[in-house]
Amino acid sequence: MLKEFKDEMFETDIKNEDVSVVQFSAAWCGPCKNLKPIMDKLSESEKYKNKNFYIADIETDGINTASAAGIRGVPTVIVYKKGTETNRIVGGVPEGKMQEFLDENI
Repeated sequence: MLKEFKDEMFETDIKNEDVSVVQFSAAWCGPCKNLKPIMDKLSESEKYKNKNFYIADIETDGINTASAAGIRGVPTVIVYKKGTETNRIVGGVPEGKMQEFLDENI
């Protein structure tokens, strides 16, 4: 299940976790709404259930983190390891492509 992200969580959680996956989204974004159930499903799968998955709204609770990460389009999914970005994927992608991205980066 995706956890609701708030900017202060970058310091308290993301920087301390071995792997964190953050979906940056916006309430008005259609592709973001389509990607959310895919990310929920993947986060609950056996393969990733011990990883930390978040959803950050770039216009509210995740605005500062999104700005610092240079988010230019949504949805953007970033994989962090101990707070350092290792890779990102931008745009609404199908489940298979997202799983492939996660497999390569986690």
